[in-house]
Amino acid sequence: MNKVLRFGLTLTAVCLVCVCASGVAAAQSVVSAAKDAPQWMECEIEFRGQRHYDNAYVDSTAWVDFVHDDGTKIRRPIFWDGGQTFRVRFASTKPSGTWKWTSSSDPVDDGLHGLSGELTACPTGVAETIFQRHGFWSIPPGERNLVHSDGKSCFLCADTAWALPWRATVDQAVRYADDRAEKGFNAALLMTVMPDSNTTGPRSRTEDKGFAVGFEDLPKGRLRELNAEYFQYFDSLVDALVQRGVAPVYQPVFHGYGWKGGGTAGNKVSADDYARYCRYLVARYGARPAIWLIGGDGPAVNPTVVEQLDQSGQEIERWDAYRQPTGIHYSPHAWNRTHQDKTWLDFQWCQTGHNGEHVPERVADMWRNQPVKAVANGEPTYENIGETGKGAGWWQGHEAICNVTAGGTMGVVYGAASLWNWVLHPNEPGHEVWCTAPGAGWEEALGFEGSRYPGVLAKIMNQYPIRGMQPDWTCTYGRRGLLIPNKLFVLYLPTGGRTAIVSTEVPSPYRIYDLKTGQVVGQGRLPDDRRRSIDAGVTDQPRLVVFHSEG
Repeated sequence: MNKVLRFGLTLTAVCLVCVCASGVAAAQSVVSAAKDAPQWMECEIEFRGQRHYDNAYVDSTAWVDFVHDDGTKIRRPIFWDGGQTFRVRFASTKPSGTWKWTSSSDPVDDGLHGLSGELTACPTGVAETIFQRHGFWSIPPGERNLVHSDGKSCFLCADTAWALPWRATVDQAVRYADDRAEKGFNAALLMTVMPDSNTTGPRSRTEDKGFAVGFEDLPKGRLRELNAEYFQYFDSLVDALVQRGVAPVYQPVFHGYGWKGGGTAGNKVSADDYARYCRYLVARYGARPAIWLIGGDGPAVNPTVVEQLDQSGQEIERWDAYRQPTGIHYSPHAWNRTHQDKTWLDFQWCQTGHNGEHVPERVADMWRNQPVKAVANGEPTYENIGETGKGAGWWQGHEAICNVTAGGTMGVVYGAASLWNWVLHPNEPGHEVWCTAPGAGWEEALGFEGSRYPGVLAKIMNQYPIRGMQPDWTCTYGRRGLLIPNKLFVLYLPTGGRTAIVSTEVPSPYRIYDLKTGQVVGQGRLPDDRRRSIDAGVTDQPRLVVFHSEG
């Protein structure tokens, strides 16, 4: 019996009296259920299926409708969790009132269909993460920023931990999440399963070349033989992230290089299999903070992949009642606008390669695409990839702010070589030199200097209402900036110094931040005349000046 409410609160499971054709079947079918539903916190109902399935993951479709006293309706899909066990996970969007729920299934299963009960909505209590305080993220249509359910804007700061799901232990995930949360990261990019069709190794998270297996038939290019135990362990890894305010970015099956370049299955899986798996991810993880990254590192122009992503995007839109962000991440040579006009698409992420070059024009080009979608550079050069010093140290900070001011206003993404592929130790065999950091496993890579700087930028930006900010070159003589007229102006000075402010749309009060530490090193007001300028006080260190209206 499940007695754990996600985010670490204890919950007493209770048996429910349910409505169905057979009272005996109902009593046997609801194994346990939450009684209370704290706002924005996952709770769970466990069912016992009564029907025989050749493959319950493929052959069963079931869901629960939750209806609040005020008429709000949330439909959550039920997922299979091995044997005859099925679960639904739900997060209340309300701090009070009652949610009445009713289950349905197709085909009809007396253990899943026609059952009902109630949940009592209540406040979160001690809100330990920003998601508990402000709700899940979405990106409203026609906008470019993450917005919590209560309207608070948020600046994305994501790390790239692609291989964590099949390589990390829970203890390792906790150490990872503690480090990233302290540095200011609020998301982590994850390949949900090891995607290589031809890569082999022991089924182990601690042995060299080892990995856990999510689908038994993935090497054949199919997603039908789901390993429930894999996802039960994955739950604990996700808990480690979410409990620390780090939202998982779920990439179903990668399309590009993958883990070791062993022929990624994302390009082979049928649209039906891929979409079904997306629905499963929404069912299993959609009552927690999430981002759905359905396309992973591919040009996404192959007709079969175009169909696969479109069908999967529609499936997520159909089943994700919380409308958490959905988007695509492209390879370095892609044109970065596939599915631009789809209603399910919220964001587009480019990739600028791993050669240590700053290429902010990639996000600038994407920012101009119509209709409007949020934009970010989802994969700049991994720190120390292939050779020590490549993309290292302050390179990462400069890269981050250049991408944001060029148009990647959704936020920033960072990556460290040897961490993204979760190299167990510096001498683990089987990894190509070009994509690892010399002398580093994942733990050594966790401490690379450059990982500090994207988080510093995020901590600064998240102090301000950034919703609607746009790249700006008109308020100064060509300096990189972001503007919300008369409300906010963010100015990047790579080496400090003095610059003129030539627009009256820039608010007068300002703060000067050291971009390497996040500390405020100066503040004041612009004079009320035409000869306005700002002096950062140094000429050899990066500074960020934030002008913010007092209203």
